[in-house]
Amino acid sequence: MTTVAELLVNTAIAPQWLGRVDYAETFAAMKQFTLERSAETTDTLWVCEHAPVFTQGVAGKQDHILNPGDIPVVQTDRGGQVTFHGPGQVVAYPLIDLRRAGYFVKEYVYRIEESVLRTLAHFGVTGHRVPGAPGIYVRLDDPFSHAALTGPRPASDPFRGLGKIAALGIKVSRHATYHGVALNVGMDLEPFSRINPCGYAGLQTVDLSTIGIQTTWEEAAGVLGQKLTTFLAP
Repeated sequence: MTTVAELLVNTAIAPQWLGRVDYAETFAAMKQFTLERSAETTDTLWVCEHAPVFTQGVAGKQDHILNPGDIPVVQTDRGGQVTFHGPGQVVAYPLIDLRRAGYFVKEYVYRIEESVLRTLAHFGVTGHRVPGAPGIYVRLDDPFSHAALTGPRPASDPFRGLGKIAALGIKVSRHATYHGVALNVGMDLEPFSRINPCGYAGLQTVDLSTIGIQTTWEEAAGVLGQKLTTFLAP
């Protein structure tokens, strides 16, 4: 089996595989890295996994956290609302200089989402974007269908027939990015029922395992890391 380290080589972005790390400590390290970086600082990609934690974005509303129980809630400075991180989820934090990369925030988000779409395609899954709802979604009835989502989604239920498989939340400070994207691989999905994921009541969350893909965290991390370092390159 190809390892993460073998997949993440010879790229313009210097990747680091962190393994399982504490969320709050990683958040603080990202902020410090961004604060201290200079025009010469090498861009990097942190690929990791977290113990169970709910994270709240700057737009987050307290009433979207329904019943956190014994899972800690961490307030962050990323965009978006509440989400869950836990074992079996690949979390990737690109720490890059957008000015040096030569593209703006909207394209940066597009490139991250494209990396997830290509990662899903590697496993035979078709992912979808939903306008106005950052992240990547799959058809619940047939996640392997290549059919595009056609027409506007109904305003009353924009996620009808869809499950969210990847969440996106970013921060840009002085043209430098931190936070990133989380891809669900083989998780305990129950904690998502304790929140309104990303602020949407009733939004179903899925992972690769529940839609029939049997893979390891390391393989998924390696593929996503490779796609990100490719698509985020200048």
